[in-house]
Amino acid sequence: MSRPRRRALAPLLTPWGEALNSDNPLPEYPRPQMVRDSFHSLNGRWGYAITATDAAPARLDGEIIVPFSPEAALSGVERQLRPGQWLHYHRDFELPEGLAPHGGARLLLHFGAVDQDCTVWLNGVEVGAHSGGYLPFQLDVTEAVRRGANVLRVRVSDPSDTGPLSRGKQKLRRGGIWYTAQSGIWQTVWLELVPAVSVAAVEILPLPSLDAVEITVRSMTGPDAAEALPAAFITVRDGSAILSIARVPPGTVARIELPGARLWSPEDPFLYDVEVILGSDTVLSYFGMRSFGIGPDASGRPRLLLNGQPYFHAGLLDQGYWPDGLYTPPDDAAMVHDIRTAKRLGFTMLRKHIKIEPLRWYYHCDRLGMLVWQDMVNGGGRYKPWVITAPVLTPLRLRDNRYEAFARTDAAGRAHWKEEMRGTVELLRSVTCIAAWVPFNEGWGQFDAVEATAELRTIDPSRSIDHASGWHDQGGGDMHSLHVYFRRFRMPRRQPTTAERAVVVSEYGGYSQRLPGHSVSAREFGYKRFKDAESLTAAFVRLHERELIPAVKQGLAATVYTQLSDVEDETNGVLSYDRRVLKIAEEAVQAVNARLRLPASAPVDAEVLASVAGAPSSQRGTPRPPLPTAARGRRAASPHGGWRAPRRDEGAAQRPKPGSQRDRGVPAPRVLASVAGAPSSQRDGSRPASPLVE
Repeated sequence: MSRPRRRALAPLLTPWGEALNSDNPLPEYPRPQMVRDSFHSLNGRWGYAITATDAAPARLDGEIIVPFSPEAALSGVERQLRPGQWLHYHRDFELPEGLAPHGGARLLLHFGAVDQDCTVWLNGVEVGAHSGGYLPFQLDVTEAVRRGANVLRVRVSDPSDTGPLSRGKQKLRRGGIWYTAQSGIWQTVWLELVPAVSVAAVEILPLPSLDAVEITVRSMTGPDAAEALPAAFITVRDGSAILSIARVPPGTVARIELPGARLWSPEDPFLYDVEVILGSDTVLSYFGMRSFGIGPDASGRPRLLLNGQPYFHAGLLDQGYWPDGLYTPPDDAAMVHDIRTAKRLGFTMLRKHIKIEPLRWYYHCDRLGMLVWQDMVNGGGRYKPWVITAPVLTPLRLRDNRYEAFARTDAAGRAHWKEEMRGTVELLRSVTCIAAWVPFNEGWGQFDAVEATAELRTIDPSRSIDHASGWHDQGGGDMHSLHVYFRRFRMPRRQPTTAERAVVVSEYGGYSQRLPGHSVSAREFGYKRFKDAESLTAAFVRLHERELIPAVKQGLAATVYTQLSDVEDETNGVLSYDRRVLKIAEEAVQAVNARLRLPASAPVDAEVLASVAGAPSSQRGTPRPPLPTAARGRRAASPHGGWRAPRRDEGAAQRPKPGSQRDRGVPAPRVLASVAGAPSSQRDGSRPASPLVE
């Protein structure tokens, strides 16, 4: 007997989806920490076909708006790619005269992300392939491109949750905490021309002493490049003022002293500008001076540190889903809106949940001042409810080398996850706002978490690690990470073996109110349900007053409320799914977050800083070689070196300087409606909660 079909979701547009320019969606420069003048977007109208074979279709099914997946309303398609099917893309384009390769220059074709396996042809020539749906890749198409008219073809397959690779919260039979599966191109596609010798990456590492920064320029060479690489010139600026110029060979760490540096924090998200010149190549970047880590407060309780000071992370769980774009934000301004709204409400952190965002999202967090906990994306086989759900109500804790229990018997899938973890760090290592990595969540495809933590620490010892968020704690990482939904929160007893870890409630709340007209599903999923904004607001305040705020003095170091917005069946967002309604009274949320703070404390002494910061760069393992020439397919993994480490927040939010790199493509925020709430003395009007756990 076949299973009954899920009820279709209702159409729902965000304000930005309503205003979408289908001919030129998401036109902003996609890589804010490595900006070149050369940029040509291929976003817009493409042809598509979905077939039962991998052969090129004789004719197309219609038009698709890239970079929205075919399942998304904004793509204009709204069809589900199934396992065993192939999605074919077709795009005719004219090569702009300024992008024609000449004098040894190379033309690179960039894909921000394609879910999940793809092969790419240009003018009938296969130019590369890629596997994995969350990381960007580039292809050297110099030999295949023509002056004038060109034909680009991309073929995609995606087993979604029927395969072992990373899939996040996508599920072909969506429902509850699992969302619509999406596929294909979901981030910007673009072209750039680079010289024969060019900058491949700019790696930026503020030192925990907060008086210097290390910058490493990675090079990429074409076949016509000279054997001897030129030196790289690195200029650090504060606006128009030049602070330092360094000359170093590519691949060599440049230590740049910045005594009395202005520190980055959510309260003062100040960013320095960087210019890198390598031969005839020039790229622009930026960084914020900050450090992260774990250290004791004045009472000896472990705290998260920002710039050497205990700092409370008041966070929101951020799924990164949109009713009209699914994984793809409908507009750059939509991303800004979410971050600004969280900041206006008094939150200082977003936990990016089981998804890697377009790089512009992290850029906006950097410039607006929002800390980020970055989840790795889960994969594996079919999860067992007794492993991933039962621990919400029971003290079940399993060793995660039991691969069958955790749906991780596929060795190739485990290897791919490790490769993707390394790639995620490589992609985001220079991002200012990321304070913590979260390898695993609630046992979803978890395996060997302590081993993964050790590798993460080697690759990037500058950030804290929440190695197993929720349950199946293996005793590793920097945090004792709890999810609390169906019970009252009490501070756990400190265990001698893990007493140095900070206690964090990395998920809680999930209070629900379904808003007809602002929901896509007739179902209402949440952990406690409320009939109106007044009762929802009152319950939100009461939860914090009774359980979370008192725990801060007892050592609670961070909180992550579930969640930023509604998503499909889940109606437990602070915002409605279409982002038009603020469901909890703004003043009440601000008042709660104002009390989720730590008192000002004296600086942590040098010995403590040294213990959390680790060794200088010269002692951090073998240096990495320059990245290889841009090649067909995925970039080869490179060996890694790394170190381990350790406060400030919108008082003086930095305004980008007119004409500066950070002023590019940043639209003004849009003010949307809010719903006022009631004081906490009112009754909550709650209803029974859903039985599943986020």
